[in-house]
Amino acid sequence: MHVVFLGAPGAGKGTQAAIVAKELSLVHVASGDLFRKALGEGTELGLEAKSYMEKGMLVPDEITIKMVLERLSAPDCKEGIILDGFPRNTEQARALDEALRQQGRVIDKAVYIKVSEQELLDRLGGRWICRSCQAPYHATGNPPRVPGKCDKCGGELYQRTDDNLETVKKRLEVYFTETEPLIDFYTGEGKLLEVDGEGSTEDIAGRIVAALGGASESE
Repeated sequence: MHVVFLGAPGAGKGTQAAIVAKELSLVHVASGDLFRKALGEGTELGLEAKSYMEKGMLVPDEITIKMVLERLSAPDCKEGIILDGFPRNTEQARALDEALRQQGRVIDKAVYIKVSEQELLDRLGGRWICRSCQAPYHATGNPPRVPGKCDKCGGELYQRTDDNLETVKKRLEVYFTETEPLIDFYTGEGKLLEVDGEGSTEDIAGRIVAALGGASESE
C-alpha cells in the first residue's frame, strides 16, 4: 500500500504517519526529516532548502522532488510507504505519480487529516521538538515529564523558528493557497479519505487505520 498523508502544518501528519506506518508495516517517509538530514549533513540541497524553511516558506518543487524520489528508490520502500509532507501541490503529485508509474507502483490512497484553523494555531504555538531525536511535544497537549527535556532520550527541547505566531499564520496561508487543491486532485482520482484530526492521538490513529483498512477490504 502506498499512501499520502495530507493536512495543514500542525494537523499531526508526522505523529499519525509514524503510528499508522508501524501498525500497517509500512515505511514512514517524511519530507521534513529528509530536509533536516540534508541540513545536518550540509548537502547542497540541504543548504538550498534551509533559507526557505527558516522563513516558513515551501521549498521549491525541484528540490523537494529530488530528495523524496531518492528516498523512495531505497529497497526498504518497495513493499509500501506513507508519505508525510509530500506532495504539497498538484505539480508534485503528478511528478510523484509519474515516478511511481515508472517503477510499477501507484498511490493507493490519500488521507486528509482535517483540523480547524484555530486548532492549528493553538497547536503550533505551543509545539516543541527534541533536538536529538526529533520527538514532538506540546506545552499543554503533550508536555514532557521534565520541562525542557525529551522523555525518550533526554535531549534538549526547542521551538522551531517557523513555529512563532506570525510565521505560523504565513505557513497556514501558504498551505491553504497551494496545498488544498490536492484534496480536489485526489478526490478526482477517487483516492481521498477524509479523517477528523481533532481528539486524542490514539483516537485519530484509530480512525485512520479503520479508514485504510476499510478501503483495502473494499478493493
